[in-house]
Amino acid sequence: MECVVSELEGRLLKDSDTFCYFMLVAFEASGLIRFALLLLLWPVIRILDKVGKGDMGLKVMIFAAVAGVGESDIEWVARAVLPKFLMDDLDMEVWKVLSSKKEKRVVVTKMPRVMVERFVKEHLRADEVVGVELCVNRFGLATGLVRGGSIHNVSSSDSKEKCHNEHQLLRPLPVIFHDGRLVKRPTPSTALLILLWTPLGICLAIIRIIVGSLLPFWATPYVSRLFGGKVVVKGRPPPPASPGNSGVLFVCTHRTLMDPVVLSAVLRRQIPAVTYSISRLSEMLSPIPTVRLTRIRHVDAEKIKEELSKGDLVVCPEGTTCREPFLLRFSALFAELTDRIVPVAMNYRVGFFHATTARGWKGLDPIFFFMNPRPVYEVTFLNQLPVEATCSSGKSPHDVANYVQRILAATLGFECTNFTRRDKYRVLAGNDGSVSSCTSFVHRIKKVITTFKPFLQ
Repeated sequence: MECVVSELEGRLLKDSDTFCYFMLVAFEASGLIRFALLLLLWPVIRILDKVGKGDMGLKVMIFAAVAGVGESDIEWVARAVLPKFLMDDLDMEVWKVLSSKKEKRVVVTKMPRVMVERFVKEHLRADEVVGVELCVNRFGLATGLVRGGSIHNVSSSDSKEKCHNEHQLLRPLPVIFHDGRLVKRPTPSTALLILLWTPLGICLAIIRIIVGSLLPFWATPYVSRLFGGKVVVKGRPPPPASPGNSGVLFVCTHRTLMDPVVLSAVLRRQIPAVTYSISRLSEMLSPIPTVRLTRIRHVDAEKIKEELSKGDLVVCPEGTTCREPFLLRFSALFAELTDRIVPVAMNYRVGFFHATTARGWKGLDPIFFFMNPRPVYEVTFLNQLPVEATCSSGKSPHDVANYVQRILAATLGFECTNFTRRDKYRVLAGNDGSVSSCTSFVHRIKKVITTFKPFLQ
C-alpha cells in the first residue's frame, strides 16, 4: 500500500522545538524538581544541538524528563495533558494537505512514540506513528534510554502541495477534555517565570483565601481587586426569594469549583450549592453551605426540593467541569423540580495554573486558582425562564435542559455537546468518575501523593 509521510515537528506542528513537551512530562509526571532540573539543562541541550552532536541534545532531554518515571505516568501525560498543547501548535494548512490523501498516513516524530501516538491517531487520524521507543525496566519505570534511533530530516512532500478539495477534508478532532495544572506551554522563558512565581503564588493564595473567608460577602468583589483578582458581572440578578415562597434555582455552567462561591459573592449572600464528589476538605473550607448529592435520582430530587423550599439554590447540571469552550450534556433533573429557573453563564481566565483536575486532589483546586497572578471571573445573569419554556407548559425535562444548555452556550460563545461526566473521566483518568464512600485509605494517600508530586519531588 502506498503511504504519505509527514514529519510532526516543524511540519504538522509549527514549532520544531520539542523542549516544552518534555517539560510538561517532567512537571506532570514527576515534579517541580525535575522540571527545574530540565530547565537548567536547556543551555547544554541547545549547545549540543548547535555543534551538531547528532541527536545528543534530544537524548539528554529524554533522559532528564523520564528517567525513573513510571510508564503509566508517562502514558497518562500523553493521554490527558499533551494533546491540548499539540493541538494549539497544529499547522492547519499542512493538516489539510495530509488529510486529503487517501493513502496510508504516516507521521514521523523525533519524540518518543508514546508521547504523541494517541494525539496523532485519535485527533489527526493518522494510521501509523514512527518514533523512538522508550526503554522500560521490569519494574515499569523508564530508564531514560531509547531504542530505534531518532529520525531527522524526513522528506514529506505533503507540506509542498496544494489541496483543492477542502470541502471533502476531514477536520482534526478537537481536544475537549484535558488535564494537568499548567495553562501555558512551558517554553524556557515561561518555565522560568513559573518557577519564580510559584513560592509567591502559594503565599498569595493563602492570603487571598484567609482574607476572603473573614470578609462578609458584600465586600468580597471590592477587596478582591486589591489582591489582583477581578469579577465581571453582566445582566441583572433577581432579588432574594420572599419569605413563604420557593427559592430561585440558579443553573450555572461549571468551570471550576469556585462557581457557586463567586455567584454568592456577586449576589452578596450565601447561596447553598448542590455538589457531588468534592473533597471533604473543600466542603469544610467552603464559605457557603453545600448539599451533597448521591446520584440516586429520587433521593437527590427530594434534597433539592427541600432546599428550594428554604430559599435560593445553585446547581451545575453538567456534573463536572470542562476547561474548553464546550458545554457538557445537562442533567434534566433540575427542570423537573421548579419553574423558577435563572440561567447563569460562568467563565474564568487564569494565567499560570488550571483550577480543575480529574486525576489529582480536588481539594487543592481553589489554591491553584488563587495562585494565579490575576484570576478573572465572568458572571452573566440571563432572564428567568418564562413559563412557556418550563415543564409547566408541557415541555419535557430534557427539552428544558437542552434549551438552557443552548442559551448558555450562545451567551458564552461555546459549543453544546452530548459528552457527560463519565466520558470526561474515562478519557482523563481511566474511570467513570464515581466516588465510593468506602474508598480505601491507601487509595486516598495515593491521590494526595499524585497531586503534590509537581511541588514535592
